[in-house]
Amino acid sequence: MSRTIIYTYKDQEKYISFSYSQFRSIHEAVAAAEGIDLTGYLKMEQQVEAVSSGEKAVRDFRDSHFRKLGFGKITLAPKQHRGIGEK
Repeated sequence: MSRTIIYTYKDQEKYISFSYSQFRSIHEAVAAAEGIDLTGYLKMEQQVEAVSSGEKAVRDFRDSHFRKLGFGKITLAPKQHRGIGEK
């Protein structure tokens, strides 16, 4: 089941479809949509995970790296619950 990601890239709001079967995280999906290679970032993220004691260090590293790349808000759009028979 795909979801929608709402993100800002260089002060322009954009929307893309997202599925966990294609990408590990929404950050990887938006980078792929903009054509940004994350191989160096992913290696560094693994190193930060290995030496840090909590999730906060990894989250701070990720957020600051994506801000440097030109991204603003990156979030999943809220799910829209539909009743039976509605499409």
